[in-house]
Amino acid sequence: MKTYNTTISFMTKLYIFPKKGWVTKMINVPNVKIGIVAVSRDCFPMSLSNSRRAAVVAAYREKGLDIYECPITIENENHMLNALADVNEAECNALVVYLGNFGPETSETLLAKNFDGPVMFVGAAEESTSILADERGDAYCGMLNASYNLALRGIRAYIPEYPVGTPAEVADMIEEFIPIAKAIIGLANLKIISFGPRPQDFLACNAPIKPLYSFGVEIEENSELDLFASFNEHANDPRIPDVIKDMEEELGEGNKMPGILPKLAQYELTLLDWAEAHKGAKEFVVFANKCWPSFQTQFGFVPCYVNSRLTGRGIPVSCEVDIYGALSEYLGICVSNDAVTLLDINNTVPADMYEKDIKGKFDYSLTDTFMGFHCGNTPSNKLSFCSMKNQKIMARSLEPDQEPNITRGTLEGDIAPGEITFFRLQSTADTKVRAYVAEGEVLPVATHSFGSIGVFAIPEMKRFYRHVLIQKNYPHHGAVAFGHFGKQLFEIFKYLGVTDISFNQPSNMLYPTENPFCR
Repeated sequence: MKTYNTTISFMTKLYIFPKKGWVTKMINVPNVKIGIVAVSRDCFPMSLSNSRRAAVVAAYREKGLDIYECPITIENENHMLNALADVNEAECNALVVYLGNFGPETSETLLAKNFDGPVMFVGAAEESTSILADERGDAYCGMLNASYNLALRGIRAYIPEYPVGTPAEVADMIEEFIPIAKAIIGLANLKIISFGPRPQDFLACNAPIKPLYSFGVEIEENSELDLFASFNEHANDPRIPDVIKDMEEELGEGNKMPGILPKLAQYELTLLDWAEAHKGAKEFVVFANKCWPSFQTQFGFVPCYVNSRLTGRGIPVSCEVDIYGALSEYLGICVSNDAVTLLDINNTVPADMYEKDIKGKFDYSLTDTFMGFHCGNTPSNKLSFCSMKNQKIMARSLEPDQEPNITRGTLEGDIAPGEITFFRLQSTADTKVRAYVAEGEVLPVATHSFGSIGVFAIPEMKRFYRHVLIQKNYPHHGAVAFGHFGKQLFEIFKYLGVTDISFNQPSNMLYPTENPFCR
């Protein structure tokens, strides 16, 4: 896997704290500088590719978006080398190879091979009947040869669903490529930092790390003792009061347990300083951290609120040392340019809740719905309301029948209603990679429960639950992006070479393991 160029370092901005209700800028993702290079078969007029490239650039800039227009059109390998040098000098980290006509299959695919970043291939549609006699481009045919040569050379590239179009249509395709390119660049410059080991009887999130290296991801695995030592070294850190003040402003009336904020602030600074000191050769960092049971007895709090704050800034901190959960969250941040969360696919919706609040109001059956939950890790700007609480499940065993102390630190509230995408990238035990993606929504229904929690609805969830989540042995954690991003995530998984990509199939499409006689 290539190590892609990137143009942003987030570590210098880690101490810019978000405010509740703000649309916070994601500081842990790459900026994409995209360039376009036209290619031309030598038996076609180069002027045709030039003029068509210029029209695409004009259409893209009309959208208020920036793109670098390489002035060198490629007909042969020497042109390819010159164009490659040009886009590198312009610091492009993503590229559009544009077939203004049939295109030179060798040099255009060598450009993709040698360019250090994600590449998209797209071609020009014919403009009108008037050009068919003398200036027909045949890019429709050229895309076939381009795809064949990419496969011969083992080169991954993004090809849209219908990769030929007018300048306006190609401009739309390029815009759709940007979040895909951002995720690919981000992964190649990502380090996952974990603090483990996993809790006892918690094999669900255990998966081999070998596939991470094929994505360009680096991983640093540490002991919880390393984290505890670093945390203790941050006692009396002079920055703690500023972080406490920011937490107070974010929580507002939800600041129900102010006495725990100093420890939480100390922990937040511990993680941020660790990221700064340990990012090494990588640009971006995410965490996969142990968070129970000894965490509470030794650190004296639960880390959920801090996890929510960092995730809200684009630095996912997954629960329970869920390495692929953190990786999935990061993909969601790159695609949505917004905060994400990681939730348990947790419990059924009670029949009385469905009858009272859902049936007849929303077009979902009871088995289309479920409740997504975690202790308190969802960013505050993705909750309808929030307050600082203690973790009830942990309190039962760690401090029963007493005022909460070491189980304080969760950010609780109902997840805000709206469109969502539930997804996960996961390694199997034999180091194969698979993924799923399903679009749905959070319903505006009170949960009457605790934690960061929401009532979710995904069409045909009953069948998806059985024939994907259970059948393919996925863990209970799923990443949640706030919006519909299935199209982009599906393309990212394809670009990464994932061949087993599942989705919530409609009722007229049987899963391979589905019994047709049970329907």
